[in-house]
Amino acid sequence: MWNSTKTVLLLGAMTALILALGEYFGGRQGLLLAFAFAAIMNLGSYWFSDKIVLAMHGAREVGPEEAPQLHAAVANLAQSVGLPMPRVYRVPSEGANAFATGRNPQHAAVAVTDGLLRILDRPQLEGVLAHELGHIHNRDILISAIAATLAGVIMMLARMAQWAAIIGTGRADSDRRGGGLELLVVALVAPIAALLIQMAISRSREYLADDFAARSTGNPEGLAQALERLGAASRRLPMQTSPATSHLYIVAPFLGGVGRLFSTHPPIEERIARLRAMRGGG
Repeated sequence: MWNSTKTVLLLGAMTALILALGEYFGGRQGLLLAFAFAAIMNLGSYWFSDKIVLAMHGAREVGPEEAPQLHAAVANLAQSVGLPMPRVYRVPSEGANAFATGRNPQHAAVAVTDGLLRILDRPQLEGVLAHELGHIHNRDILISAIAATLAGVIMMLARMAQWAAIIGTGRADSDRRGGGLELLVVALVAPIAALLIQMAISRSREYLADDFAARSTGNPEGLAQALERLGAASRRLPMQTSPATSHLYIVAPFLGGVGRLFSTHPPIEERIARLRAMRGGG
């Protein structure tokens, strides 16, 4: 419940930041234009997210004849939680990871890497698949698109502030507003704030998907063990992927140099501890 509430509060904070920036510039038309542009770009990406992401990773759809155990595990879990059967994909990568995509449960896909299938046993695999079905059930692709749209608006407004400070076209009442220096501060601080909020939303959704997996399988230890193995494997062999898609994976692909505040995932150790507390009834 807390992570769902946190998501709502964070989205509200991002919206409030947009409104504050809009009031700062005093240009409602510019604000609406930035919002419309960001919405078109991000919602377009959301609508075609499954095709874009799967193509980026060279994922190949597999049927029950080619991957009977994987297909059966997804089908059984989807049926148990009342979701339509998603399409199942394998990603030709030795990196051990998985992700879900699709604009809604009726157009969803679950993808796992070859490396993941090699290192997980059946209960661990079911934990991972249940986590990904949790993202589908919780409409996390839509929530990510909304967060990306809001962040895009903030970054556009910040870029406007940057150019206004450089070329000196800020508001005339600079005595009240602080002039070019304040515009530069806005240009620097606003995108960082938007990114931090967006990352916090992503981390909250990971916790919710972990909770969903623990409840739907009745075996939180399966996912806890899977996270241990996937974390170790990812440190050993990081996936070659884009930062733009790192939030999709069940564990961060360890692209390097990203601090905890800017991480799209909670620390694996914290996720494992939470899952084992569920197992112990804590």
